[in-house]
Amino acid sequence: MSTIADFNSASNAETDREHEVQISLLLALCGAAAENRDAASVAEILDQLIAYSEAHFMSEELLMRLKSYDDYEDHVDDHIHMLDVLREIAVGHAAGNSVLVAGRAAEVLVFIGNHIDARDRRFADYVRNNL
Repeated sequence: MSTIADFNSASNAETDREHEVQISLLLALCGAAAENRDAASVAEILDQLIAYSEAHFMSEELLMRLKSYDDYEDHVDDHIHMLDVLREIAVGHAAGNSVLVAGRAAEVLVFIGNHIDARDRRFADYVRNNL
């Protein structure tokens, strides 16, 4: 995915790795859903993805606050949206609506790719220019 490669050149190595893990978990979720893997396997990937995303977003938001980032609220709104959708997917999956997981996970994958390409790139530029 070119947005990750582009972002990697403008950000620190730790954030790069975090984005790669997050994207990998989303791809694993999409794959598991498309392959109709058992519900427990899909739920495990969802749980890992949600927990990892919460930790990643928390560290990113802390850095934004420490840097007095001017686009903090909009950036955090994206994080909230992504977590809300992931939690909705998890609740739906737990209720037996597994057929929706693949489509919703693909939507999140597109959303996070756009988020990395736009918001995270802008934040990386801000950090680099305001050191």
